[in-house]
Amino acid sequence: MAFGIGSTKKNEAGDDGSRTPPGQRLTAGFPVLHHGEVPIYKDLSTWNLKLLGLVEEEVVIPYSEFMELPRQEFGNDIHCVTTWSKLDNVWEGIAVSTIMDKIKLKPEAKFVMLHAEHGFTTNLPMEDFLRETSFLALRHNGELLTPEHGYPVRMVVPHLYFWKSAKWLRGIEFMAADKPGFWERNGYHMYGNPWDEQRYDFD
Repeated sequence: MAFGIGSTKKNEAGDDGSRTPPGQRLTAGFPVLHHGEVPIYKDLSTWNLKLLGLVEEEVVIPYSEFMELPRQEFGNDIHCVTTWSKLDNVWEGIAVSTIMDKIKLKPEAKFVMLHAEHGFTTNLPMEDFLRETSFLALRHNGELLTPEHGYPVRMVVPHLYFWKSAKWLRGIEFMAADKPGFWERNGYHMYGNPWDEQRYDFD
């Protein structure tokens, strides 16, 4: 099992230097919020991650191969749209750049749709997906992710509200145009910047 050298720790801050966005409250816990049932994996040999859409060739990464990818440590703050923030998280995961090495993008690819179990989806601009602070998480604060928090793999995009960090990740689709995912279709903001309080968009 290979691990990256060093770690990535970069926290966003407001204009006044605060690490807590407007309207947020700090928590020492890790609240569990999700829609529908929590997936329980009895046989991870059937798990895979699909890279699809505007790529020269679609790629399917089986669980055994995924677990051999190089990992590194990431540190960040996370902010939930339901107003809690949790500072100084330490994660172990796989950098987006490692995943991108598996594919060749078509030039018209500008957006990403994350696909998770039970049909859950959420959208991201390509530049947000590709940030060095975005990654695919396997462990949080020294422990394997629990099923409630996205085991075996979740996306983490810490500079946006945490619903963009899709749990139970199964696919990454590259797209030419932006389109809403599950929560965005149900009233959440298309982008979700916590520093601008982009929580909901009911227009």
